[in-house]
Amino acid sequence: MAIQDEFVATVSHELRTPLTSIRGFSQTLLSSWDKLDEESKKKFVKIIEAQSNRLINLVENILAVSKLNSDKPLLKAVDVNSAISKVIQMLSMKYRDYKIVADYREKLPPVSLDEDKFQQIMTNLIDNACKYSEVGSTVRIKTDYSGSDRVVIKVEDEGVGISRENLERIFEKFVRLENHLTGKTQGNGLGLYITKNLVEGMNGKISVESEEGKGTVFVLEFPFYNQEEALQCSLQS
Repeated sequence: MAIQDEFVATVSHELRTPLTSIRGFSQTLLSSWDKLDEESKKKFVKIIEAQSNRLINLVENILAVSKLNSDKPLLKAVDVNSAISKVIQMLSMKYRDYKIVADYREKLPPVSLDEDKFQQIMTNLIDNACKYSEVGSTVRIKTDYSGSDRVVIKVEDEGVGISRENLERIFEKFVRLENHLTGKTQGNGLGLYITKNLVEGMNGKISVESEEGKGTVFVLEFPFYNQEEALQCSLQS
């Protein structure tokens, strides 16, 4: 099967699952409304809401994948500490039961980034860190120098960790991890694939270190801002 055909087949399957669930519970509510007690109605509506959110997330990720090769990064000088703080502020509202902590190296030079894409990267990584960690645990974001021309950003969690087998495939399309915290497979397997492509599209690097039961660390590296190089990257992408 060609890569494109395989992608379409997988996406079709991923779309069908939440759609089938939404249709099934909607039909049950419509046909048996008067027979269902209030608790059952609320339960079914919550399932429909959860599956709708899953569907929206999948569609957004599919659209993001389709734009990876055509959506050129608009690189400019970005203060990574400030950009990360905006993401933490937003996600702290979503994950109220977690501690999202910043450990910044002060006075970092500006970094060559597309800020919107960088915030998408950080959102994906912090979101994953919370999903695969116990409620009440800490997710720590660190920034520092690397050598003389790069900034390093680390997203560290205290979660379930990643097996050696999955670690080798973590950035592939539709690779999803089992999460014993929920008893379910998390996500749609596109988030880290998108993240890696966004990072590399801005001349960055991403790697991961993990051990089962001992948490995970995602490491990003981006070059200091250089106006000429930023222009060349935007034109060539």
